[in-house]
Amino acid sequence: MKIVWKILSYLLAAFFIYAGVQHFIKPVFYEPFVPYFLPYKSLFVYASGVLEVLFGVLVFVPRFARVGATGILLLLIAFLPVHIMDVFAETPAIGTKTAAYIRLAVQFLFIAWALGVRKSITTK
Repeated sequence: MKIVWKILSYLLAAFFIYAGVQHFIKPVFYEPFVPYFLPYKSLFVYASGVLEVLFGVLVFVPRFARVGATGILLLLIAFLPVHIMDVFAETPAIGTKTAAYIRLAVQFLFIAWALGVRKSITTK
């Protein structure tokens, strides 16, 4: 079972590195997800991209893997209100109401995944 969690941790890390890089390649895609009441949308997009890449990379470094997994978990929890607001938005940032509901469900799956990865990383 340990090897399964090792693979799952690397997949989660790789996904977050990829997603973080996308914040710099396609920032316009992410800006609608920044809540309307927050100024400097680009700053939030780039900052979250930096954190996603950083935490993803840390998961690959045994000494800092738990820190990286914890960071990913906290980011996912911090982003949860964004996905909840999208469900109730007249025009969801993700496109459709159906997509918003699916994305919200996926967010909970990501949280469970990150929590499992964090728990699987033993500290020395």
